Amino acid sequence: MDMKKVVAFKVLLVLALTVASTSCKKSSSSKNSSRATGWDINSREGGFQYNTDFKEQETSPGLVFVEGGTFTKGRVQDDVMHDWNNSPNQQHVQSFYMDETEVTNAMYMEYLDWIKRVYPPSDENFRAIYHGALPDTLVWRNRLGFNEVMTENYLRHPGYGEYPVVGVSWIQAVEFANWRSDRVNEYNLEQAGYLKRDAKVIDVNSEQTFSTDTYISAPTLTYGGNEEIINAEGRGRRNVQVDADGNESGIYATRETGIISPKYRLPTETEWEYAALGLSEIRSYNLYRGRKKYPWDGQYTRSGKRKIRGDQMANFKQGKGDYGGIAGWSDDGADITNAVKSYDPNDYGLYDMAGNVAEWVADVYRPIIDDEFNDFNYYRGNVYTKNALNEDGTVKVVTVDDIVYDTLSNGKVVARNLPGEILQVPVDENETYLRTNFDKSDEINFRDGDKRSSRYFESFNDDEVDGKQTSSTRKMYDSPKHSITRDSLGNIVREYDKTNNRTSLINDKVRVYKGGSWKDREYWLDPAQRRYFPQDMATDYIGFRCAMSRVGSKSKNKNKKKN
Repeated sequence: MDMKKVVAFKVLLVLALTVASTSCKKSSSSKNSSRATGWDINSREGGFQYNTDFKEQETSPGLVFVEGGTFTKGRVQDDVMHDWNNSPNQQHVQSFYMDETEVTNAMYMEYLDWIKRVYPPSDENFRAIYHGALPDTLVWRNRLGFNEVMTENYLRHPGYGEYPVVGVSWIQAVEFANWRSDRVNEYNLEQAGYLKRDAKVIDVNSEQTFSTDTYISAPTLTYGGNEEIINAEGRGRRNVQVDADGNESGIYATRETGIISPKYRLPTETEWEYAALGLSEIRSYNLYRGRKKYPWDGQYTRSGKRKIRGDQMANFKQGKGDYGGIAGWSDDGADITNAVKSYDPNDYGLYDMAGNVAEWVADVYRPIIDDEFNDFNYYRGNVYTKNALNEDGTVKVVTVDDIVYDTLSNGKVVARNLPGEILQVPVDENETYLRTNFDKSDEINFRDGDKRSSRYFESFNDDEVDGKQTSSTRKMYDSPKHSITRDSLGNIVREYDKTNNRTSLINDKVRVYKGGSWKDREYWLDPAQRRYFPQDMATDYIGFRCAMSRVGSKSKNKNKKKN
């Protein structure tokens, strides 16, 4: 090939590369141009609105990031209690966030203060709402112990402000998480300029409350439809469109803005156990395979570090009659609970994942973890609901007159819903027809407790005779069925199940709690251990912490590399 042809070829090659480079740059020259259609995104003149500047989910108040992964759930070591309810199985957990500490008395008191202001117990219509949220301070009493100082002071005295709240049932913990979700999103929207400044403090009352779900589905109905609160001055708002006459539209934040965060909730058992193990820095095969005994490294409860050698790593019962050690020596610093952050965190930065108080998790208890059916984000307790609709197709928002109260098995009355929320109803055939991934609203008993999983499936009978079941119709989890009703005068009538043929204490209303407490021996500090307790009852050794799902990338580090 002569030199002229070589030069011509090189010129053509350079031109081709230039055109290719230019075309590539053109296709991605504007992040506000659609790669699907070429149309403008986020134009003030209208069109599709989307947050193209979103980097990653911001860490909400009180939470720390837990990067998901694979781990061995359950106990590999000896099962000395012979519970046979935590056989090892491999699970994968998506990344999520978890409270750095257990929810404290001060945090819960903030919740009670809000309830008391918005639904004053002096009003007969709201008295049960406030009383239903109050922790049971009588859990501290002991027939042969003098604990009245805790009964009277533990919840409210500032000396216990940073101590974990106890006396809270699973139901109350869930309601706290729901309240927290709404308050945080209310704050986020206010800071972004979508809501009137300080609306959450000044203008809130029983008829003008904020609900995240209501704001997403029907923003004009938030705060009881008070437009002065909903429509703010527009400080830093995104996605505001202006029509030809200069009128604003699209002034409400949507999920597309990225401002509304996922909800606070109780962690699943799998998430809690994974987070407690603190496997972020683990590179040992044995530890990865489930050999890690505590949230900290090592096989002992005392520190091996030179500066604090011999110090206890958690707050637990060290022996019979020994709740803290000898005063001034070998002491764990507490006899009952202790202030959060009194002991070193695990590798995820989580405090008190062993000891102090045990913690509620979201799951309904079953002895078996059905990893053959699912090994990804395992959770038992799904009850699927949907928004209730009015006849005109709009969502039905709960008003003061629509509040429904439930009487729990222990006689306590709690509100099932609150004003401002969207009424929820079970999903029906419209959502389940021909689906393969779920077939009904309540999936708690799936493959363990439903008819198909019962030993007596062929002779199964849903109808009991005189409130009793014979051996031929006994269900897998045949727990006592106490009855609590109210007579015509409103008095509580309690009827105890005194039959002798009940086979179990397990039912659909008992929830798992994890971790050891100030009242437990060392054995229960292992994150794999699991126990259960009725969801509507409370103790002096069970507290809780909240979690939140992560949206977007699995790892924060990957985002940093990309940016």
